[in-house]
Amino acid sequence: MTTSPITDDAVDPATAIAAEERLVARNYRPLPVVIARGEGSWVEDTRGRRYLDLLSGYSALNFGHRHPALVAAAHRQLDTLTLTSRAFHNDRLAPFAAGLAELTGLEVTLPMNTGAEAVESAIKIARKWAYEVKGVARDRARIVVAANNFHGRTTTVVGFSSDPVAREGFGPYAPGFTVVPFDDLPALEAAIDADTAAVLIEPIQGEAGVVIPDDGYLRGVRAATARAGVLFIADEIQSGLGRTGRTLALDHEAVRPDLLLLGKALGGGLVPVSAVVGTREVMGVLRPGEHGSTFGGNPLSAAIGSAVVELLATGEFQARAERLGKVLAAGLDRLTGHGVLRHRSRGLWAGIDIDPEIGTGRELSERLMERGLLVKDTHGSTIRVAPPLTIEEDELTGALDTLAEVLAAPR
Repeated sequence: MTTSPITDDAVDPATAIAAEERLVARNYRPLPVVIARGEGSWVEDTRGRRYLDLLSGYSALNFGHRHPALVAAAHRQLDTLTLTSRAFHNDRLAPFAAGLAELTGLEVTLPMNTGAEAVESAIKIARKWAYEVKGVARDRARIVVAANNFHGRTTTVVGFSSDPVAREGFGPYAPGFTVVPFDDLPALEAAIDADTAAVLIEPIQGEAGVVIPDDGYLRGVRAATARAGVLFIADEIQSGLGRTGRTLALDHEAVRPDLLLLGKALGGGLVPVSAVVGTREVMGVLRPGEHGSTFGGNPLSAAIGSAVVELLATGEFQARAERLGKVLAAGLDRLTGHGVLRHRSRGLWAGIDIDPEIGTGRELSERLMERGLLVKDTHGSTIRVAPPLTIEEDELTGALDTLAEVLAAPR
């Protein structure tokens, strides 16, 4: 990896890390690198050393750091209007919603800010729909979810998490959720009853280590929910918007949900933008005053979101993710048995299980960082790879070569 000249006013990383640990709540354990600049697939630390970003902000940076089209859209909007609240109309929101409807094949958008807000919003919509449309008795609506899910960090969501680190110590938890194994269609079907409002799943479980269900599972979920007359809510906050080689991970099985949850990449890595996109019939249960967000649908977010939709409308990024995803998978295949126990990948997204004798996922992440690659560990000896969809093939193959060298090096 090349480096840039150290500037006279460069911040000492150790000083910056110590200050952050003293002044910021320690709800994360970052790798010991202090990033100061970013462009495309690369970032620089405060000393000017460059790193290839293979995490992409958990897929929030699908288009890389500071994509020119997205930065230009933000600059244009900053010069005119940034916020009105939903107390008034603004000229950017309807075009954003129209573009999102065309991109996803759905009809109506509820704009929010974070992925967790989108999940919470969908839960409210599903319950309201259950009472008003399905006829479930008041306060009896239930939602079926999958084990090892990750839908955010709110108290509602962690209450149905099966991750003890995320869950323990934050109760009491909201009732109304039934947890079944992921990729187990008979268990899901058995859990649906007369009080079920919806099934909420990630088409690919990202935080769990990029866990991909068997072919046909998503079609089976859609068929089961349709037969039972309950909603299918797909959380594509991490998997959506080009990451897997399709616009949506659901597109691999030609499935459309009743409610689709988007976030992360929808804000282009510039601002937090999320959305619930759904059918007109389901979204119509919301009425003025029942749900809201001061910043949701603000003109700046809507302008950037529209620019994201325009990038995806060409199909270029989906095609890149599919093509380079084959390069990534082939490279990981070659490493299987040579430090890699197994891997799961779809498009430019992979969960890599490392031989524990080589080290933990955290240890390997630190060793890769020393070689100029940024990845993230999860669940012990697993690392996740999710490079920007703008990455060049030689950058990707170079990263695979570096991974091979680190796996082969003595500890």
